[in-house]
Amino acid sequence: MSKTLKALEKGGLVHLERLASILRGLTPPELETLELLLDPQAGITIRRALKELDRDEGIPLEKW
Repeated sequence: MSKTLKALEKGGLVHLERLASILRGLTPPELETLELLLDPQAGITIRRALKELDRDEGIPLEKW
């Protein structure tokens, strides 16, 4: 087995053609979800909002 294939199996390298193929197959909502998951600031905001929700500190929908 080649060094490249071994590195791919370990997750050290990304097969760009395969990644491009996967990304092209995503629906707009799936792509948006992926963008949110990869954005560190979005993760912080989501976690903060969930904590506020647990403490009933959120803004009611009728006032939003």
